[in-house]
Formats: sequence, C-alpha cells, structure tokens
Amino acid sequence: MFFGITVRLFYHEHNPPHLHAEYQGNKAVLDFRGNVLRGDLKSRTALRLTREWIDLHAAELNEDWELARAGREIRGIAPLE
Repeated sequence: MFFGITVRLFYHEHNPPHLHAEYQGNKAVLDFRGNVLRGDLKSRTALRLTREWIDLHAAELNEDWELARAGREIRGIAPLE
C-alpha cells in the first residue's frame, strides 16, 4: 500500500501476470507493464503512481508471481515513497 493505493496479487488467477490496484473504492487490473486490463482507478494521479511503482518493481513482481505459483513464499515489495 502506498499513497492510499492498495495493490494485491492473486497468483492463482489467469495469465498474463497482473495485479489488482484499488484507490478510494475504484479498482483496476494492470499487467506488469502498466497496461490497464480492466477497471478504472478514476484518478489519473493514482494510475500514474501505480504505473511508476510497476516500472520500478516489474522484475520483483514477476519473481513474486512465479514464487507464488510454485507455492513458495513471496517477498515483500517496497512501497512507492
């Protein structure tokens, strides 16, 4: 969670690897390149910050996705500061 944006991975879901972001009750699903697959955060700033975080942590997101799918413990990813 950072700047009021909650990010979750549901690794048992379908490919492509993606995350769920929520901001003030609005939800969006984004891939690890920052593309919105569905939904809308309804805030350009929240979307920009989420995309910035994804850009900074894409490799870690992919690693956590693979760890989780293998049934292993994921590593935490630092929030955007």
